[in-house]
Amino acid sequence: MNRIRQTRLARGLSLDDLANRMGGIVTKQALSKYERGLSMPRATVLNRLGEVLNVRAMQLWAEPALLVRFIAYRKRSTLPKKVQNAVQAVVEEKLEQRARLQGFCFSSAPFDVPIEKYAVASEEDAEAAASEIRRLWKLGLNPIADLTAVLESHLVHVIEVDAPEKFDGISAVAENETHRPTAAAVVSRSQCPGDRQRLSLAHELGHLVMKPVAGVDAERAAFRFAGAFLAPRPCLEREVGRHRTSVRIEELLILKQRFGMSMQALLHRLLDLQIISPTAYKWSCVHLSQLGYRKQEPQEIKRESSEWIRQVGFRCWAEGFINRQEAERLIGQNLSEEESPTSLRRRAFLKLSVEERRRVLEEQAARVQRLYESDDSWRQTQEGDVVEYK
Repeated sequence: MNRIRQTRLARGLSLDDLANRMGGIVTKQALSKYERGLSMPRATVLNRLGEVLNVRAMQLWAEPALLVRFIAYRKRSTLPKKVQNAVQAVVEEKLEQRARLQGFCFSSAPFDVPIEKYAVASEEDAEAAASEIRRLWKLGLNPIADLTAVLESHLVHVIEVDAPEKFDGISAVAENETHRPTAAAVVSRSQCPGDRQRLSLAHELGHLVMKPVAGVDAERAAFRFAGAFLAPRPCLEREVGRHRTSVRIEELLILKQRFGMSMQALLHRLLDLQIISPTAYKWSCVHLSQLGYRKQEPQEIKRESSEWIRQVGFRCWAEGFINRQEAERLIGQNLSEEESPTSLRRRAFLKLSVEERRRVLEEQAARVQRLYESDDSWRQTQEGDVVEYK
């Protein structure tokens, strides 16, 4: 199995597009054969593929270390199949990428997301599942200030994709060869406002942890989970009371900032908890429409941003797990070779006298020989300048 097709789709390219960008050194038909594993590209073609697709050439022909499984893919039926495939390929690539870095830096951290653990036969079960996740993650009952940070601290990777409005969200899990989950992802559209983003991320978390029984509307259950996760019943009842005849717009705007949810989502949450009646809910929705707030609400919530990939990219580069070129691809900026920790070590070594350098090399050689004789669990680092024990 190769990754040429997945990587091509993740770049939004057709076979014709890729053949054109290859500069005519290979045909569309040959590329199709490569993708289907019917033939193997020669070295020059493989290297050119890596350049065009912005990945290491051998990565295109390496077996994936993890299997990415999609639990929910929310999109409207009118979303073109080409766009669906491209979004899925992007998510597969990014989750596998993050899981690999996660293995370098967080191998001792337990993956504590109970994937599809909670059986849901009613919306009340979804409410209970949200409460249980909050308890498991020790979040308390107050509003969550930064949902993205909470998710990523539990190895649920927050991924944004550029997609049309017909795309809603994705939840996915990365599993090893024994089908044990090692990482997960919740995906939202990059252009949506902050309150929509937070609700979508919580919604996808619900898909990750719940297992609706036959006959249960999975989307309604996930929406109920999201509301309960962002606005727990005890906290919301403390803020607004257990029973209300109506809720003013001014109060909803204050609650919107406190819980990071849209006024419409808050109204639905109040209805779910029977704090307001169906009649009061309907009247409030009509009032929002009259004010023009159904399409665009005032006091927009700022979008949350993920810094996980940049932080861990710098960390992996500093520790020598990845080279500078890969770090640049992950971080999205050019990095000076002079900043490389390996380069700094090399320059420090070259500043030593000839006698000191000879002594260091002899000590390294003796250390390697001892490790080789006692245990074969040693490796050459990516930079190729130091031999390290695993």
